[in-house]
Amino acid sequence: MTDEISTQIETPSSATSNMAVISLVAGVLGLTFFPLLGSIVAVITGPMAKKEIIESGGELSGEGMATAGMVLGWVAIVLMVFGLCIGAFVALSLCGLLGIFTQDFVRTISQIPPLAF
Repeated sequence: MTDEISTQIETPSSATSNMAVISLVAGVLGLTFFPLLGSIVAVITGPMAKKEIIESGGELSGEGMATAGMVLGWVAIVLMVFGLCIGAFVALSLCGLLGIFTQDFVRTISQIPPLAF
């Protein structure tokens, strides 16, 4: 006969912080479908989730998700600012070029003698 002794290791199950999930989802949405809104939500809810996790005393998990959401939110904001700077540069460059072309056109037209009927 064999005596079977089963040992069961109990691991404390910790729930995931809802704020951490919100931060991660908002960070992903900030990079894809809702750039401004998602990024702002991710950057705000990330630290809130971390604080909630610390205050829970180990009952909540998800600190990595909160950090990932914050990082994604900041990356989206930096990309947005960078894109706006490039867009402004291109727009101002085109306006400058169009201004030069307009001045040349007006100068050329003004040199044409009037038609005599």
